[in-house]
Amino acid sequence: MSKSKKINKSNFWSIFNFGVGNIGGSAVYMTFGTYLMVYVTSAMFTGVPKAEAGKLISMITTLIFVIRIVEIFLDPIIGSVVDNTTTRWGKFKPWLIGAGIISSILLIVLFTGIFGLSKVNATWFTILFIPAFILFDVFYSFRDVSYWGMIPALTEDSSKRSLYTAAGNFTNFGGNVVTMIVVPVVTFFTYLATGQHTEGQAGWTAFGILIAVLSIICSLTVGFGTHEKQSTLREVTKQKTSFKDMFSALIHNDQMLWTAIPYLVYGFGNAATAGLMFYMFKYVLDRPDLFWITGIIPIVAGFFTSPLYPVLNKWISRKTIYSVSMCAMIIAYLLLIFSTDNLVAVITAMILYYAPQGFIFMAVLLTLQDTIEYGQLKNGVRNETVILSMRPMLDKLSSALSNGVVGWVAVAAGMTGAATAASITDHGIAIFKFVAFWVGLILHVLALVVYAWKVKISEKKHAEIVEQLQQNLASAETGLNDNQNKKPINYSTVVDNTENTSVDSLVSGTLVSLENIIDENGNKGLQGRGIGIEPSEGELFAPFDGEAIFVFTTKHVLGLRSDNGLELLVHVGFGTGKMRGENFVSHVETGQKFKKGQSLLSFNRDEIKRQGYKDTVVTLFTHGNKIHSLIPTSSKEIKHGRQLFKVDWKES
Repeated sequence: MSKSKKINKSNFWSIFNFGVGNIGGSAVYMTFGTYLMVYVTSAMFTGVPKAEAGKLISMITTLIFVIRIVEIFLDPIIGSVVDNTTTRWGKFKPWLIGAGIISSILLIVLFTGIFGLSKVNATWFTILFIPAFILFDVFYSFRDVSYWGMIPALTEDSSKRSLYTAAGNFTNFGGNVVTMIVVPVVTFFTYLATGQHTEGQAGWTAFGILIAVLSIICSLTVGFGTHEKQSTLREVTKQKTSFKDMFSALIHNDQMLWTAIPYLVYGFGNAATAGLMFYMFKYVLDRPDLFWITGIIPIVAGFFTSPLYPVLNKWISRKTIYSVSMCAMIIAYLLLIFSTDNLVAVITAMILYYAPQGFIFMAVLLTLQDTIEYGQLKNGVRNETVILSMRPMLDKLSSALSNGVVGWVAVAAGMTGAATAASITDHGIAIFKFVAFWVGLILHVLALVVYAWKVKISEKKHAEIVEQLQQNLASAETGLNDNQNKKPINYSTVVDNTENTSVDSLVSGTLVSLENIIDENGNKGLQGRGIGIEPSEGELFAPFDGEAIFVFTTKHVLGLRSDNGLELLVHVGFGTGKMRGENFVSHVETGQKFKKGQSLLSFNRDEIKRQGYKDTVVTLFTHGNKIHSLIPTSSKEIKHGRQLFKVDWKES
């Protein structure tokens, strides 16, 4: 029990630290995805003649849009670079920490107007702005792709992935906090510097520094506070993947593509709307002081949606959760279209618009995570970070659109510089509403239809895929396809230069030879080298000193390696994989060391039989061709801890 509590405590802190990492990540994303353009249109060129400022704003808007569109297609390559990273700290930590720090520093540079050049020399400002923005975007992408791509490396269990995803999504309030504090912080620091109650350069610089410091702290927390777990599904595809193989795997992973397309469409609509919310409160409602509402609603909603999602998902499919959430947002759009000047209707729409977004994000991200194993089974290639790089790539594409749309609408509707709500024409309001609301409504409806129609990978389907992968790997590990394992075992000859290992019984019970074992389908006989035990107890104990080289998510299969290299595959029951780990309690994790006689696994024999499965424990020696002598006990009954086999084998 103490070991299980220790593991649960470790899992809690891993999930907690992972969640903390996204506070800074989401804050930076919101800052450069939305408020960089607000800074550009409102303060970066203050003091520059209006005509020249308008040209500079249009130029920067276009540059940002083009740069981000081009860079977006680098994200799968960035994912491949991360996937192929091999260091003593794992594949993710160097990027989480290093890229997180560099991107934070560059964020500060951007919010200084390249150290004031925006107001002094337009030519040099443009020359330096382009590489600064590109470098920022690339390093932020490395940090973001590594963060979300790490989830499958932390666990391959779909339900546990939902906990990590919920933690990351829960702390997405970092971006909403930015929305709440941006105006007060910028105004406060501008007042300290100039004595004026406005949003000036000094305030925006202070704001950029504050967000950068937060980002660095959070990058360090997730980098040092989480640990990759090695598993059989990851180890089997540990070889490096070429760019050609990467793109081939992406193209042939149809479920990944059908998940990504509606998310991109949804993102386009959402980015256009979210990017223009500030303008609605300032220039349409004439209530910029109430803009904080668009930050507090998602924060409050996040405290409920993120913890609630894993609970709801136990009873309701994620496709249903996604569909209901999208319908709520569609209703919000209708309210905004027809009641934009009614504050009560607007606040109601804000609730319907922001509250479901956490559910949509989690449903999409979990579906993308499940397409990793889908692609591995279909194509034989496991691209963890590459596939999950699709989500930030799509977010950045949406954000790039938001940058372009916000700048264009601000200029076209006259919502720039010293403009006020009273100076905005009906034509300007019409342009604003069409882009912010009508376009968003159409795109959300389209995203709902495509996702509901084309995405087929459900929670149940993913569990079946994982089970099939593990069965395939188990067959490979036992060497059942190895002709040498079909040869009879030599029970007497000992070859020189071999290792001698005593293997104790993992469980008490009655011994049964492999050829006499009957599986859940009534088939008789198993190939391989080993033995079966009809257990008289529901607990497995370590047969030697060693380590767990893998523990399947269904918990009924373990791979064990002795300290001198002998490997065993232990399979508890037939048909028990369908129990999805229920009524099984693992006392070790993949990579964990253990001592002879230590408890490895508890299983409920009564429940296994009640569900119509068999509880036979099968012990198989992997790489059986290396075994030269295998001497079993002569007893028919055995107690755990008693010698089951004496093995003479040769490592190479």
